Amino acid sequence: MQTWKIVLGTSALAAIAIAVVVVRQGDALFGGTAGAAIPNPAAFAMPVPVANIVKKTIPISLDYSARTESIRNVALQAKVSGFIQQQHIADGTDVKEGDLLYTIDPRDFQAALDQAKAQAQRNIAALEYARSNLDRGSTLAQSGYLAKDTLDQRSSAARQAEATLAMDQAAIRTAELNLNYTQIRAPFSGRLGRNQASVGTLIGTVGAALNTLVQLDPIYVTFNPSETDLAMIEKARTAGKVMADVLLPGETQARHSGELTFIDNTVDRSTGTIVARATISNADRSLLPGQYVRIRLAIGSEPDALMVPETALGSSQLGKYVYVVGEGNKADQRLVSTGVSHDGLIAIRKGVSEGERVINGNLQKIGPGAPVRPLP
Repeated sequence: MQTWKIVLGTSALAAIAIAVVVVRQGDALFGGTAGAAIPNPAAFAMPVPVANIVKKTIPISLDYSARTESIRNVALQAKVSGFIQQQHIADGTDVKEGDLLYTIDPRDFQAALDQAKAQAQRNIAALEYARSNLDRGSTLAQSGYLAKDTLDQRSSAARQAEATLAMDQAAIRTAELNLNYTQIRAPFSGRLGRNQASVGTLIGTVGAALNTLVQLDPIYVTFNPSETDLAMIEKARTAGKVMADVLLPGETQARHSGELTFIDNTVDRSTGTIVARATISNADRSLLPGQYVRIRLAIGSEPDALMVPETALGSSQLGKYVYVVGEGNKADQRLVSTGVSHDGLIAIRKGVSEGERVINGNLQKIGPGAPVRPLP
């Protein structure tokens, strides 16, 4: 009896389950929402932005890490001894060639100049007397009233007076130079450094520098291209000027430009590089000597390069790839080889054709063969 009860109970549960299934299917058949709410995943197309592959002529450039150097950097020193009387321009100021920077007390040198001029005036008078005496002696000698030896003495005295006056004139020029040296002027346009001798300091001709002056415009940018790049650079130089752009850290657009002006004559054996230098315009003085920058040399151009947005480029273990909108609006993955970048675009050397459309967004949400919906 117990066995029959178990069998009957099992049969009843099975009948209830079948009834529930029939009722649920009936709901769907008679306008229920259970079956209609489930979409077909295969029919969903991912919306993606696309861009046309275009041909462009792009510049070919070489980028290097570089360092700025001043063309001229001098220590300002005195040529005469004395006390610093005045500093005319503050530390760190941009100055022009010839600007007065320091004055050394000029009184001793003015006195020396006055003394040399007075000495010259005295000797001018002596020379005038010697010449007059010589003229009189010549007349008397011709008449026989003056001995030949006496005439020679007068002639010698006149020549000695001329030599003495020449020495006086040299002493005057020396005194004038020393007086001019009390004014220390900028030998070229540049920027002053930190003052090393305050007003009242006694300085000598072999003492420490008063200050430093650095030329900032133009400025050198020195870098080290490899010997493999050297051939391309030299080829570009034979065709004309090689222009250079300089970018500060964090910059994407160059604000300073110039041209390549120097390549050394020896390749470093230990590094396989050579020293090169560009002369860069620095009108705003934002480049200072010793800064690390990047320099970009324009060595030519590449015509008819197939360009795609850099955002369309993906990377996998197999290499670089792009997704192209294929037949039926399906993502077609293409392995590509890339070239140079320019203005947010990158050259594709192999793997795509002109006129195709590449997907440049939502790359992580699609895969090869996935249906996509191109956005305008």
